[in-house]
Amino acid sequence: MTVRIRPYQAADWARLCEIHDAARLHELERSVGTDAFLTLQQTAENEGLFDGKLSVAEVDDEVRGFVAYSDEELTWLYVDPPFYRKGVGLALLRHAVAQAGPDMMIEVLEGNGPALSLYLSEGFTIAERVEGQLAGNESHAAVGLVLRRTSQP
Repeated sequence: MTVRIRPYQAADWARLCEIHDAARLHELERSVGTDAFLTLQQTAENEGLFDGKLSVAEVDDEVRGFVAYSDEELTWLYVDPPFYRKGVGLALLRHAVAQAGPDMMIEVLEGNGPALSLYLSEGFTIAERVEGQLAGNESHAAVGLVLRRTSQP
């Protein structure tokens, strides 16, 4: 299977919504609960989806995941559930790390073991555990892990 990473295009929006909404439910099941679910349509603007760089992963010319990031932070990474553990998330993560600055951080909900394992496997380490409110849906309490990756000298 070949994963191709390319810049986001407006025509990708419907696929991003489908991917996010399906994968976000899995993420919330492992962490704060699905009562906290909001769609990508509801959260993209307030949570800054388009504030940095946005890329998509294609498999067989179909968008199967996306990543948003700045030079310092990976802010979004979602994969179409049928493509979990097939290299799509890894390709997106490696793309973002290669394009970003030398040091990068990520926040992961505690309980999201698959995401945590992916980031740890690529050199991120847990820097901090933070208790507070779920970003984007502040009516729900959440525990997050701040992960950092620092370039080697």
